[in-house]
Amino acid sequence: MSSLLRKVWGSVSNRPTSNSTSSDRRREMVLAQSSTGAFDRIPFDILIQILKLLGPKEAAKLSSVCKSWKLIVSENRLWMYFLQNQQESWDSIFFGETQLRLGYPLQALPNQISQLSFMHIYGQRAQVPGAIIIDAGLGYCKFGWSKYACPSGRSATFVEFGNIESPTYSRLRHFFATIYNRMHVKTSTHPIVVSIPICHYDDTESAKAARRQLKETIYSVLFDMNVPAVCAINQATLALYAARRTSGIVVNIGFHQTSVVPILHGQVMRKVGVEVVGMGALKLTGFLREKMQQKNIHFESLYTVRTLKENLCYVALDYDAELSKDTEGSFEVAAEGWFTLSKERFQTGEILFQPCIAGVRAMSLQQAVALCMDHCQAAELTGDDSWFKTVVLSGGTACLPGLAERLEKELHGLISQSMSTGIIVIPPVYGADSAWFGAKLISNLSTFPGPWCMVKKQFRYKSRHSLLW
Repeated sequence: MSSLLRKVWGSVSNRPTSNSTSSDRRREMVLAQSSTGAFDRIPFDILIQILKLLGPKEAAKLSSVCKSWKLIVSENRLWMYFLQNQQESWDSIFFGETQLRLGYPLQALPNQISQLSFMHIYGQRAQVPGAIIIDAGLGYCKFGWSKYACPSGRSATFVEFGNIESPTYSRLRHFFATIYNRMHVKTSTHPIVVSIPICHYDDTESAKAARRQLKETIYSVLFDMNVPAVCAINQATLALYAARRTSGIVVNIGFHQTSVVPILHGQVMRKVGVEVVGMGALKLTGFLREKMQQKNIHFESLYTVRTLKENLCYVALDYDAELSKDTEGSFEVAAEGWFTLSKERFQTGEILFQPCIAGVRAMSLQQAVALCMDHCQAAELTGDDSWFKTVVLSGGTACLPGLAERLEKELHGLISQSMSTGIIVIPPVYGADSAWFGAKLISNLSTFPGPWCMVKKQFRYKSRHSLLW
């Protein structure tokens, strides 16, 4: 213990002194009225350093010794330190526990952070059972365990799974059964978080009915498979959470098309309007394939082209200036050898901003986002217009280097200066797996599955009403 104290004293004595807060003074007053025994002479900061070295389990045990130790051990800074050493990033943990812990409707706690007990949060997070996460995108599905660092597997999405002529219920049941078999997990043991693909965009009655039917079918299938609790959330919303935001515009570059989705406090604003551009990752891959064929570059499959797109292509900040540069680059594809590309490296991503290059008659990406912003401003949903000035990119193609910078530049040149002030474009924080990590953030909350999941009894009760999402 003496060597431990000398080590801690050295680390504390070398730190610059800081002004004590009112909470620190109150704590010192309480400590002055009680006793920690032989530790009374040790400064509070050194006691905290000792507890950090002991670790969370041993520190928690000390809270049962006496009131003084209970007060010391419950210090928020101590448990923030322990949470910062978790696998998940501290920024994500802090965002989740202050913005998402109460579920829908979202209730931020920025002014009540001092009232939160991070010791209690740490203990609750340690007891969270974990969940199965299935990100059912339109291109392919990513699945895994919420306690894992990343998805453990990929498969065809349920939109394209099995016989497309089969009833939706049968296909979904086959799809979920296949995922559970691959993960070697019993359906009755853990909750599940499912991301729902962005589809049926409109605010029309038929689109609402289609969304409701899909969500009800997902719940029905999973509860019939004895899953204890189900959380089904829109894919764009999860991507927004992964970027540690609750409001903004999510630009999801999907497999077949690109969706521009306005979200306010975690809810998709369909009345404002979801913009759709009929161009996605598959179109970019096809464009690069045509360019390679024109140059007589031989390749075995479309997978090779996609690999080159992901590893060699980028978006130029100034397209015209890039044309005069030497942009040649090479990449080795396993079992096929080296490939060398030049201008097609940046021409591929350029079709998002100039669809006419690919012979496509559609809105450009910047036009779709600017139109969405105009609609958000006109709707006057809040007194603060800053909520829609955060643009979050999601999807594998959104990871192209330079895409976020180029979109931000185009938006500043396209819309009025008053509206463009404060616009930021955030690239995918977790690459192509943003929605999966958004689901992971929710499933590791200290309050999960409580406010986020529905159980079978609730579903049966609410099945007569609309399931809004």
